Amino acid sequence: MIHRANPYLYGMRAAFVILFLFCSISGASAQSEVLARNFFDQGEFEKALKTYEKLVEENPQNTSYFFGLVESHQQLENFSRAEELLRNKLNNSANNPTLLIELGHNYELQQNTERAEQFYAEALSAVDARPNYAYSIARTFQKYSLLENAAATYEKAMQLNNELNFNMQLARIYGEQGKTELMFENYLELVDANPDFFPIANREFGKYISADASSEANTIFRRLLLTKLQKDPSLLYNEMLSWLFTQEEEFLKAFSQEKAIYRRSDKSLQSILNLAVMAREASDFEAAKEIVEYVIEEAPSENIVLQGNQFLLKMRVENEKKENYSEIEKRYTELLEQFGTGLNTLNLQLDFTNFLAFKQNKKEEAIALLKQVSDKANRDFDKAMIKIAMADILVIQEKFNEALIYYSQVQNLVKNDQISQNARFKVAKTSYFKGDFKWAKQQLDVLKSSTSQLIANDAMELSLLIEDNSIEDSTQTALKKYARADLLAFQEKNSESIELLSEILNLHKGEKIEDEALLKQAQLFEETGQLRNAENNYLAIIKGFNADVLADNAHYYLAELYANELQNPEKAKEYYEQIIFNFADSIYFVEARKKYRALRGDYEETP
Repeated sequence: MIHRANPYLYGMRAAFVILFLFCSISGASAQSEVLARNFFDQGEFEKALKTYEKLVEENPQNTSYFFGLVESHQQLENFSRAEELLRNKLNNSANNPTLLIELGHNYELQQNTERAEQFYAEALSAVDARPNYAYSIARTFQKYSLLENAAATYEKAMQLNNELNFNMQLARIYGEQGKTELMFENYLELVDANPDFFPIANREFGKYISADASSEANTIFRRLLLTKLQKDPSLLYNEMLSWLFTQEEEFLKAFSQEKAIYRRSDKSLQSILNLAVMAREASDFEAAKEIVEYVIEEAPSENIVLQGNQFLLKMRVENEKKENYSEIEKRYTELLEQFGTGLNTLNLQLDFTNFLAFKQNKKEEAIALLKQVSDKANRDFDKAMIKIAMADILVIQEKFNEALIYYSQVQNLVKNDQISQNARFKVAKTSYFKGDFKWAKQQLDVLKSSTSQLIANDAMELSLLIEDNSIEDSTQTALKKYARADLLAFQEKNSESIELLSEILNLHKGEKIEDEALLKQAQLFEETGQLRNAENNYLAIIKGFNADVLADNAHYYLAELYANELQNPEKAKEYYEQIIFNFADSIYFVEARKKYRALRGDYEETP
């Protein structure tokens, strides 16, 4: 029997063969291009040239291969051949003015500036006939850092065709040129045209605006915004001024702008509350207090009034002296009488019990209040929050086993919530306090991969502490003392903790625990206002343990101490800079770079 070929199958096979060959050729070309670029990047220009010549021969329309060939000739100083290739390309292309810039650059490489300028001018003049060519022409100018030419290209195109908008491109060029005012003006024009552009513009502004209100960029931006606001009382300018004043940590000035926005719009009080939080974080407690008091006055709901009063009380706890604690306790009681002791005031009640236990040493009273609110709780989340508060107090009382039970219950109540991760960390920390270092480390090693970066970092640090101080000392004598000092600090017995850490430093000098003890003690010195002692401890870590894991912590904390407490910006800058250049993998790197640049007062890129 004769079998006839199926023409459909035959056609499919043929198509598959053609496709396979095409993919093979394309794949080979791609590999050759990578090879050519590698040769070029490694300075092997002869090899790059030969590879690119073959690629261009096989794919004459591929511009990437063509320019790779031209650049290889230029690196080998074959300028005549490079010009010949470019002119042939220009003659065979449909009016591509970017090739004129490439020819100009070829002359620039030969130090023939006059001839190069002629080609650049010719490329720029092409915009007269076709303004839409501006983008490709300007981009080619930028490719060779010819920023004046690139800016002139965009400016001319916009003059010739008012439908074209290159404000974004011009703003970035002006920024690179250091023409700060023109840069801001162009970004503001973009925002005027499209308010949705504001968040993008803000990111760009953030590259130039610093905490220094007197800097040139801040002064120019502020003047431009105030001028625009006088001409056009748009809320957008109030928002920008609020943002600017916030960067400068002028929170009351930002507050004035936020009030104007609130009064003239249907926005909520949330942005004003956010401003209060930022003021508090920047330790501008007076500004935070004034802002929150306004929120309480204007609050449309009882819940916001409650939140505002709770915020004020938290600040008082942070800043009041011990002799005024009775007044704070009275205020908590008044608020609970006003708003009740139901679940709507759960957060306030948790704050109160924390205050009673940690500040007033009224642990039993705090536990009694927690048990009362616990009887009312029906949501797992609320139950978990109460149990964590209860367990924390039990840790203060050194009832570790009971505390561990509560923390473990929290993990079962809210398995997929961050509170569960926090409870697990507290289990590890409590085990560490009681001296069960092996179990603590097992828990900590699991938490290293926590979704919460803060918990993961804390877990890693505590795990390393246990590991480092268990290898050389099998009895873990120094580690047990350090854990005790850590517990005393948690119990807010700072003086006793400092004293025990001094004992560790005297009796265990030269052991692994020394830098940990110095760092912990430095932080307690700061909390108790012993700033020079804190400075000496940080300097001791830097001098004696600069190759160890806590070196970046010491540099950053010392920089912060100089910047915020000891009013020595030059010293602060010195230690921020050390992090940038010597601790690139530090968790403090980003913040150190930001603060270093703010202190330096310019906008050059740092490594």
